[in-house]
Amino acid sequence: MLEATGSAAAALALGPLGWREARLTDAQQARLRRPDAARLDAHRAWLDTPGRRLVGWCDPDYPPQLKRSPSPPLALFVVGEPARLWHPTVAVIGSRAATPAGRENAARFADAFARAGFAVGSGLAAGIDAAAHRAALDRGALTIAVLGTGPDVAYPPGNRDLHARIATEGVLVSEHPPGTGPRREHFPSRNRILAGLSLGVVVIEAAERSGALITARLAAEAGREVFALPGSIHNPLARGCHRLIRDGATLVETHSEVTAALANPALELASNLRGRLATPIQHHGVAGLSSSAAARPEGLEGSVWDAIGDDPVGIDTLALRTGLTPAALSSMLLAMELDGRIVTQHGRYYRVR
Repeated sequence: MLEATGSAAAALALGPLGWREARLTDAQQARLRRPDAARLDAHRAWLDTPGRRLVGWCDPDYPPQLKRSPSPPLALFVVGEPARLWHPTVAVIGSRAATPAGRENAARFADAFARAGFAVGSGLAAGIDAAAHRAALDRGALTIAVLGTGPDVAYPPGNRDLHARIATEGVLVSEHPPGTGPRREHFPSRNRILAGLSLGVVVIEAAERSGALITARLAAEAGREVFALPGSIHNPLARGCHRLIRDGATLVETHSEVTAALANPALELASNLRGRLATPIQHHGVAGLSSSAAARPEGLEGSVWDAIGDDPVGIDTLALRTGLTPAALSSMLLAMELDGRIVTQHGRYYRVR
Protein backbone atom coordinates (compact mmCIF):
# COMPACT_ATOMS: atom_id res chain seq x y z
CA MET A 1 0.00 0.00 0.00
CA LEU A 2 2.88 2.36 0.80
CA GLU A 3 4.58 1.56 -2.48
CA ALA A 4 1.36 2.07 -4.43
CA THR A 5 0.52 5.44 -2.85
CA GLY A 6 4.00 6.83 -2.21
CA SER A 7 3.49 7.98 1.38
CA ALA A 8 1.95 6.97 4.69
CA ALA A 9 -0.44 9.94 4.55
CA ALA A 10 -1.71 8.89 1.13
CA ALA A 11 -2.09 5.29 2.29
CA LEU A 12 -4.13 6.46 5.29
CA ALA A 13 -6.31 8.60 3.00
CA LEU A 14 -7.36 5.54 0.97
CA GLY A 15 -9.93 4.77 3.63
CA PRO A 16 -11.63 1.45 4.44
CA LEU A 17 -12.32 0.49 0.81
CA GLY A 18 -8.69 0.96 -0.19
CA TRP A 19 -7.48 -0.82 2.91
CA ARG A 20 -9.63 -3.83 2.15
CA GLU A 21 -8.37 -3.89 -1.46
CA ALA A 22 -4.82 -3.85 -0.08
CA ARG A 23 -5.75 -6.95 1.99
CA LEU A 24 -5.19 -5.40 5.39
CA THR A 25 -6.59 -7.52 8.19
CA ASP A 26 -9.59 -6.41 10.23
CA ALA A 27 -7.29 -5.67 13.15
CA GLN A 28 -5.00 -3.52 11.00
CA GLN A 29 -7.94 -1.57 9.62
CA ALA A 30 -9.30 -1.04 13.12
CA ARG A 31 -5.96 0.43 14.23
CA LEU A 32 -5.98 2.84 11.29
CA ARG A 33 -9.56 3.92 12.02
CA ARG A 34 -8.99 4.40 15.74
CA PRO A 35 -5.33 5.18 16.47
CA ASP A 36 -4.18 5.46 20.06
CA ALA A 37 -4.12 9.25 20.35
CA ALA A 38 -2.31 9.30 23.70
CA ARG A 39 0.50 7.09 22.43
CA LEU A 40 0.81 9.10 19.22
CA ASP A 41 1.12 12.30 21.23
CA ALA A 42 3.86 10.70 23.34
CA HIS A 43 5.71 9.59 20.20
CA ARG A 44 5.44 13.06 18.67
CA ALA A 45 6.79 14.60 21.87
CA TRP A 46 9.79 12.24 21.74
CA LEU A 47 10.40 13.10 18.08
CA ASP A 48 10.33 16.82 18.80
CA THR A 49 13.81 16.59 20.34
CA PRO A 50 16.61 17.32 17.83
CA GLY A 51 18.57 14.27 16.74
CA ARG A 52 15.54 11.95 16.73
CA ARG A 53 13.78 10.79 13.58
CA LEU A 54 11.11 8.44 12.38
CA VAL A 55 12.32 7.06 9.04
CA GLY A 56 9.46 5.49 7.12
CA TRP A 57 9.47 3.10 4.18
CA CYS A 58 9.04 5.92 1.65
CA ASP A 59 11.65 8.19 3.27
CA PRO A 60 14.75 8.71 1.07
CA ASP A 61 16.89 8.12 4.17
CA TYR A 62 15.55 4.57 4.59
CA PRO A 63 18.68 2.40 4.22
CA PRO A 64 18.56 0.61 0.87
CA GLN A 65 20.37 -2.52 2.01
CA LEU A 66 17.74 -3.00 4.73
CA LYS A 67 14.90 -2.40 2.27
CA ARG A 68 16.25 -5.23 0.09
CA SER A 69 16.37 -7.69 3.00
CA PRO A 70 13.57 -10.12 3.95
CA SER A 71 10.80 -8.67 6.17
CA PRO A 72 12.16 -5.12 6.54
CA PRO A 73 10.37 -2.92 9.09
CA LEU A 74 7.92 -0.31 7.82
CA ALA A 75 9.61 2.39 9.87
CA LEU A 76 12.61 2.98 12.11
CA PHE A 77 12.92 5.15 15.20
CA VAL A 78 16.42 6.60 14.99
CA VAL A 79 18.60 8.49 17.45
CA GLY A 80 21.40 10.08 15.45
CA GLU A 81 21.70 10.89 11.78
CA PRO A 82 19.69 8.37 9.68
CA ALA A 83 22.00 8.79 6.67
CA ARG A 84 24.71 7.08 8.70
CA LEU A 85 22.70 3.86 8.42
CA TRP A 86 23.91 3.80 4.80
CA HIS A 87 27.49 3.42 5.98
CA PRO A 88 29.12 0.04 5.15
CA THR A 89 28.63 -1.92 8.35
CA VAL A 90 30.04 -5.12 9.80
CA ALA A 91 27.99 -6.73 12.56
CA VAL A 92 30.07 -8.15 15.41
CA ILE A 93 27.96 -10.47 17.54
CA GLY A 94 28.17 -13.29 20.02
CA SER A 95 27.35 -14.55 23.46
CA ARG A 96 26.09 -12.34 26.29
CA ALA A 97 28.08 -14.52 28.73
CA ALA A 98 31.28 -14.12 26.76
CA THR A 99 34.67 -15.32 27.95
CA PRO A 100 37.44 -12.74 28.56
CA ALA A 101 39.11 -13.98 25.37
CA GLY A 102 35.86 -13.56 23.46
CA ARG A 103 35.45 -9.97 24.61
CA GLU A 104 39.06 -9.26 23.67
CA ASN A 105 38.53 -10.74 20.21
CA ALA A 106 35.35 -8.71 19.75
CA ALA A 107 37.17 -5.51 20.68
CA ARG A 108 40.16 -6.36 18.48
CA PHE A 109 38.04 -7.14 15.41
CA ALA A 110 35.76 -4.13 15.94
CA ASP A 111 38.75 -1.80 16.27
CA ALA A 112 40.24 -3.20 13.07
CA PHE A 113 36.97 -2.80 11.16
CA ALA A 114 36.71 0.78 12.38
CA ARG A 115 40.26 1.51 11.20
CA ALA A 116 39.38 0.00 7.81
CA GLY A 117 36.50 2.47 7.39
CA PHE A 118 33.56 0.27 8.35
CA ALA A 119 30.89 1.03 10.91
CA VAL A 120 30.51 -1.59 13.64
CA GLY A 121 26.98 -2.86 14.22
CA SER A 122 25.67 -4.94 17.10
CA GLY A 123 22.67 -5.38 19.38
CA LEU A 124 23.78 -3.55 22.56
CA ALA A 125 23.56 -6.75 24.59
CA ALA A 126 26.04 -7.63 27.32
CA GLY A 127 29.22 -9.50 26.44
CA ILE A 128 30.36 -9.50 22.81
CA ASP A 129 27.97 -6.75 21.66
CA ALA A 130 29.03 -4.28 24.34
CA ALA A 131 32.74 -4.98 23.76
CA ALA A 132 32.36 -4.34 20.02
CA HIS A 133 30.41 -1.09 20.51
CA ARG A 134 32.95 0.25 23.02
CA ALA A 135 35.93 -0.57 20.81
CA ALA A 136 34.41 1.34 17.89
CA LEU A 137 33.59 4.32 20.08
CA ASP A 138 37.05 4.35 21.61
CA ARG A 139 38.48 4.42 18.08
CA GLY A 140 36.25 7.45 17.35
CA ALA A 141 34.40 5.48 14.68
CA LEU A 142 30.74 4.93 13.91
CA THR A 143 28.84 2.24 15.78
CA ILE A 144 25.20 1.32 15.17
CA ALA A 145 23.14 -0.32 17.90
CA VAL A 146 19.95 -2.12 16.85
CA LEU A 147 17.62 -2.43 19.82
CA GLY A 148 14.92 -4.88 20.82
CA THR A 149 13.35 -2.15 22.97
CA GLY A 150 12.21 1.37 22.21
CA PRO A 151 15.06 3.73 21.29
CA ASP A 152 14.85 5.40 24.70
CA VAL A 153 15.08 2.20 26.76
CA ALA A 154 18.52 0.94 27.78
CA TYR A 155 18.63 -2.84 28.06
CA PRO A 156 20.25 -4.50 29.85
CA PRO A 157 20.29 -1.77 32.52
CA GLY A 158 24.02 -2.27 32.96
CA ASN A 159 24.51 -0.83 29.46
CA ARG A 160 22.77 2.45 30.30
CA ASP A 161 25.98 4.49 30.01
CA LEU A 162 26.89 2.76 26.75
CA HIS A 163 23.38 3.42 25.40
CA ALA A 164 23.78 7.12 26.22
CA ARG A 165 27.21 7.26 24.63
CA ILE A 166 26.00 5.68 21.39
CA ALA A 167 23.07 8.12 21.33
CA THR A 168 25.62 10.95 21.33
CA GLU A 169 28.40 9.51 19.17
CA GLY A 170 26.76 6.81 17.05
CA VAL A 171 23.27 5.70 15.99
CA LEU A 172 20.53 3.91 17.91
CA VAL A 173 17.81 2.30 15.82
CA SER A 174 14.65 0.38 16.66
CA GLU A 175 11.40 -0.59 14.97
CA HIS A 176 9.64 -0.20 18.33
CA PRO A 177 8.25 3.14 19.50
CA PRO A 178 9.62 5.02 22.51
CA GLY A 179 8.72 3.53 25.86
CA THR A 180 8.68 -0.08 24.62
CA GLY A 181 10.30 -2.28 27.26
CA PRO A 182 12.21 -5.53 26.73
CA ARG A 183 10.09 -8.42 25.47
CA ARG A 184 11.44 -11.85 24.68
CA GLU A 185 9.89 -11.96 21.19
CA HIS A 186 11.42 -8.62 20.17
CA PHE A 187 15.03 -9.73 20.28
CA PRO A 188 14.95 -12.38 17.54
CA SER A 189 13.05 -9.91 15.31
CA ARG A 190 15.63 -7.26 16.17
CA ASN A 191 18.30 -9.53 14.72
CA ARG A 192 16.80 -9.38 11.21
CA ILE A 193 17.30 -5.58 11.19
CA LEU A 194 20.92 -5.90 12.27
CA ALA A 195 21.49 -8.51 9.57
CA GLY A 196 19.76 -6.36 6.95
CA LEU A 197 21.78 -3.25 7.77
CA SER A 198 25.10 -5.08 7.60
CA LEU A 199 27.23 -6.20 4.69
CA GLY A 200 28.48 -9.11 6.77
CA VAL A 201 28.15 -10.70 10.21
CA VAL A 202 31.08 -11.90 12.30
CA VAL A 203 30.24 -14.35 15.10
CA ILE A 204 32.93 -14.20 17.79
CA GLU A 205 31.57 -16.70 20.31
CA ALA A 206 28.27 -18.55 20.42
CA ALA A 207 26.78 -21.51 22.19
CA GLU A 208 24.82 -24.07 20.21
CA ARG A 209 21.51 -22.32 21.03
CA SER A 210 22.78 -18.76 20.92
CA GLY A 211 20.72 -15.88 19.53
CA ALA A 212 23.79 -15.02 17.46
CA LEU A 213 23.04 -18.08 15.34
CA ILE A 214 19.62 -16.61 14.56
CA THR A 215 21.29 -13.42 13.35
CA ALA A 216 23.74 -15.44 11.27
CA ARG A 217 20.92 -17.43 9.68
CA LEU A 218 18.94 -14.27 8.91
CA ALA A 219 22.06 -12.68 7.43
CA ALA A 220 22.60 -15.66 5.14
CA GLU A 221 18.94 -15.54 4.06
CA ALA A 222 19.41 -11.84 3.25
CA GLY A 223 22.41 -12.67 1.06
CA ARG A 224 24.98 -11.29 3.49
CA GLU A 225 28.37 -12.80 4.24
CA VAL A 226 28.64 -14.82 7.45
CA PHE A 227 31.97 -15.30 9.21
CA ALA A 228 32.81 -17.24 12.38
CA LEU A 229 35.88 -17.49 14.60
CA PRO A 230 36.92 -21.03 15.51
CA GLY A 231 37.71 -21.91 19.12
CA SER A 232 38.73 -24.68 21.43
CA ILE A 233 36.76 -27.91 21.27
CA HIS A 234 36.58 -27.66 25.06
CA ASN A 235 34.89 -24.23 24.99
CA PRO A 236 31.07 -24.55 24.89
CA LEU A 237 30.91 -21.00 23.48
CA ALA A 238 32.83 -22.15 20.41
CA ARG A 239 30.34 -24.85 19.45
CA GLY A 240 27.93 -22.46 17.80
CA CYS A 241 30.75 -21.03 15.67
CA HIS A 242 31.87 -24.52 14.69
CA ARG A 243 28.31 -25.36 13.71
CA LEU A 244 28.15 -22.25 11.51
CA ILE A 245 31.42 -23.20 9.84
CA ARG A 246 30.14 -26.73 9.16
CA ASP A 247 27.00 -25.16 7.65
CA GLY A 248 29.00 -22.96 5.27
CA ALA A 249 30.09 -19.85 7.18
CA THR A 250 33.57 -18.60 6.38
CA LEU A 251 36.18 -19.46 8.99
CA VAL A 252 38.24 -16.36 9.78
CA GLU A 253 41.27 -15.78 11.97
CA THR A 254 42.06 -12.16 11.10
CA HIS A 255 40.02 -9.03 10.39
CA SER A 256 41.66 -8.63 6.98
CA GLU A 257 39.93 -11.78 5.75
CA VAL A 258 36.60 -10.08 6.48
CA THR A 259 37.43 -6.66 5.03
CA ALA A 260 38.79 -8.22 1.84
CA ALA A 261 35.58 -10.20 1.35
CA LEU A 262 33.40 -7.13 1.96
CA ALA A 263 35.33 -4.60 -0.13
CA ASN A 264 33.18 -4.94 -3.25
CA PRO A 265 29.82 -4.81 -1.44
CA ALA A 266 31.06 -1.71 0.39
CA LEU A 267 31.87 0.02 -2.88
CA GLU A 268 28.46 -0.92 -4.27
CA LEU A 269 26.85 0.72 -1.26
CA ALA A 270 28.97 3.82 -1.83
CA SER A 271 27.79 3.83 -5.43
CA ASN A 272 24.15 3.73 -4.27
CA LEU A 273 24.76 6.74 -2.05
CA ARG A 274 26.47 8.54 -4.92
CA GLY A 275 23.43 7.87 -7.08
CA ARG A 276 21.17 9.39 -4.46
CA LEU A 277 23.36 12.48 -4.26
CA ALA A 278 23.71 12.61 -8.08
CA THR A 279 27.49 13.02 -7.92
CA PRO A 280 30.11 10.83 -9.61
CA ILE A 281 32.28 8.34 -7.77
CA GLN A 282 35.94 9.27 -8.05
CA HIS A 283 37.75 7.62 -5.14
CA HIS A 284 36.94 5.09 -2.43
CA GLY A 285 38.20 5.02 1.13
CA VAL A 286 36.55 1.91 2.52
CA ALA A 287 38.43 -1.26 3.44
CA GLY A 288 41.83 0.03 2.49
CA LEU A 289 40.82 1.02 -1.03
CA SER A 290 41.63 4.74 -0.76
CA SER A 291 43.61 6.40 -3.53
CA SER A 292 44.43 10.06 -4.13
CA ALA A 293 41.35 11.11 -2.19
CA ALA A 294 42.87 14.17 -0.53
CA ALA A 295 42.35 16.29 -3.67
CA ARG A 296 39.69 18.99 -3.40
CA PRO A 297 36.37 17.67 -4.84
CA GLU A 298 34.28 19.67 -7.28
CA GLY A 299 30.85 21.22 -6.94
CA LEU A 300 29.00 21.46 -3.64
CA GLU A 301 31.34 18.92 -2.03
CA GLY A 302 34.16 21.34 -2.76
CA SER A 303 32.36 23.99 -0.72
CA VAL A 304 31.99 21.54 2.16
CA TRP A 305 35.67 20.63 1.83
CA ASP A 306 36.58 24.32 2.07
CA ALA A 307 34.29 24.73 5.09
CA ILE A 308 36.02 21.89 6.93
CA GLY A 309 39.34 23.68 6.59
CA ASP A 310 42.53 22.53 8.24
CA ASP A 311 41.16 21.91 11.73
CA PRO A 312 38.61 19.35 13.00
CA VAL A 313 35.09 20.72 12.91
CA GLY A 314 31.63 19.59 14.08
CA ILE A 315 28.51 19.32 11.93
CA ASP A 316 26.78 22.28 13.59
CA THR A 317 29.67 24.57 12.66
CA LEU A 318 29.71 23.16 9.13
CA ALA A 319 25.97 23.84 8.80
CA LEU A 320 26.56 27.48 9.73
CA ARG A 321 29.50 27.80 7.33
CA THR A 322 27.77 26.16 4.35
CA GLY A 323 24.12 27.10 4.88
CA LEU A 324 23.12 23.46 4.35
CA THR A 325 20.64 21.68 6.58
CA PRO A 326 22.16 19.08 8.93
CA ALA A 327 20.33 16.28 7.06
CA ALA A 328 21.66 17.33 3.63
CA LEU A 329 25.10 17.97 5.07
CA SER A 330 25.23 14.58 6.79
CA SER A 331 24.49 12.76 3.54
CA MET A 332 27.24 14.69 1.77
CA LEU A 333 29.74 14.12 4.57
CA LEU A 334 28.96 10.41 4.50
CA ALA A 335 29.63 10.32 0.76
CA MET A 336 32.93 12.15 1.26
CA GLU A 337 33.86 9.72 4.04
CA LEU A 338 33.05 6.74 1.80
CA ASP A 339 35.22 8.41 -0.84
CA GLY A 340 38.13 8.53 1.57
CA ARG A 341 38.32 12.33 1.47
CA ILE A 342 37.50 12.89 5.13
CA VAL A 343 37.43 10.94 8.38
CA THR A 344 35.33 11.45 11.47
CA GLN A 345 36.40 11.04 15.07
CA HIS A 346 34.39 11.92 18.17
CA GLY A 347 31.81 13.76 16.09
CA ARG A 348 34.32 15.99 14.26
CA TYR A 349 35.38 15.88 10.62
CA TYR A 350 38.95 15.98 9.33
CA ARG A 351 40.37 16.18 5.85
CA VAL A 352 42.42 13.19 4.76
CA ARG A 353 45.97 14.35 4.14
